[in-house]
Amino acid sequence: MSEYAENLSSALAQKRYERIASIMDSTVKKGSEEIFTLSDMLDQVFLNKYLGIPIFLIMLWTMFQFAFAVSEPFVVIIEKIFEMLGAWSDQIISNPYLASFVSLGIIGGMGSVLVFIPPIFGLFLALSILEDSGYMARAAFVMDRFMYHLGLHGRSFIPLMIGFGCNVPAIMAARSMDNEKDRMITMLISPLISCSARLPVYVLMAGALYGADYAGTAVFAVYALGIMLAVAMALIFRRTLFKGEPSPFVLELPTYAVPKARTAVLHMWSRGKMFLKKAGTIIFGAAILVWFLSVHPWEATSGGQVIAESYIAWIGHAIEPLFQPFGWDWMAAVALLFGLVAKEVVVGTYGILLGAEEASLGDALVSQGVFTPLTGFAFMAFVLIYVPCVAVIGTIAKETNSIRWPAFALVYQTVLAFIIAGMIIGAGRLLGLS
Repeated sequence: MSEYAENLSSALAQKRYERIASIMDSTVKKGSEEIFTLSDMLDQVFLNKYLGIPIFLIMLWTMFQFAFAVSEPFVVIIEKIFEMLGAWSDQIISNPYLASFVSLGIIGGMGSVLVFIPPIFGLFLALSILEDSGYMARAAFVMDRFMYHLGLHGRSFIPLMIGFGCNVPAIMAARSMDNEKDRMITMLISPLISCSARLPVYVLMAGALYGADYAGTAVFAVYALGIMLAVAMALIFRRTLFKGEPSPFVLELPTYAVPKARTAVLHMWSRGKMFLKKAGTIIFGAAILVWFLSVHPWEATSGGQVIAESYIAWIGHAIEPLFQPFGWDWMAAVALLFGLVAKEVVVGTYGILLGAEEASLGDALVSQGVFTPLTGFAFMAFVLIYVPCVAVIGTIAKETNSIRWPAFALVYQTVLAFIIAGMIIGAGRLLGLS
């Protein structure tokens, strides 16, 4: 019965557009010579069935390179500002407890996250330019055929692209899908699309381990991994939990346009301010909690100087065995634990634990000697895949009106994270990488 309904849906879509074509033929008069516009010429390239997907991937790579290139000078400036603020607070605050709170808790924790505002805004700016130009609708059209064969609805592309900003509105955008199976698959794979909250982790790791020349490529590789995993999981879900063909995809392509600077900046700001709001609430609260656990018991840690004796070290050592096969230490374990609240907190936690005041957080991470280019990439992949943040879990629960599906997402993504991270490190070691 479901197969009949899906075939009926396809037939109705076909007939609808045949009717539209017949009306157009009877009412629209064309000149003797058909005009071949610039838009038509561009579509010959961007919508080409062989060139379309490679061009889309090149566009994504260019977007990340653009974000890094534009933001790098601003990142350096913000790092210097927070270094000076940390040193200044230590000098003027005589009370050691208050000095630790301000220097490590506020400046160290929040500063280590806010320093990544430039690349995040740079990414949103590039995404806004592609959307305003009319290209993103073409990308959805190009990806539809590929996605359809893998059991994913073409309309899923729009929520997945929204997921580059935040997975919460991406999951909510799935409401526009009429077919319940398509909607469920889209919601379950959306958290695998790398959101802006994970970007600070990638920027930190890639900048520290790969240098400026290859950092953008490393981040692009993680984003591409997320897309491939989303498609793979859609195929698995379509053949197991939600059997059937995806419903037809109809999309009106807008005309190409030269992006306006004002519009692009406004779109960038509307997305970026969500990150700033989160930094002022959730991330700030998490940073204070991490600071508290890192300096207490106060006497045992000598006022936060001996972090190995702190509560947070006890927690980290308790869960460290789970991550030792990957070569990660207790700090990485506890950063991932607090990343359950919000992925940006992973960086904030490192900012407090390493207390990088005289050097950038990236330099402090390298000097720690835990991560190599191989284990660092596996760590980025783990952050990409493992348990979605609490906001995403809550949104899935609300959209499905059930605790079953958010629990399922939590379990399958955690298991998948361990599998993929292990495969990356195992394959890398077989190839002689370190």
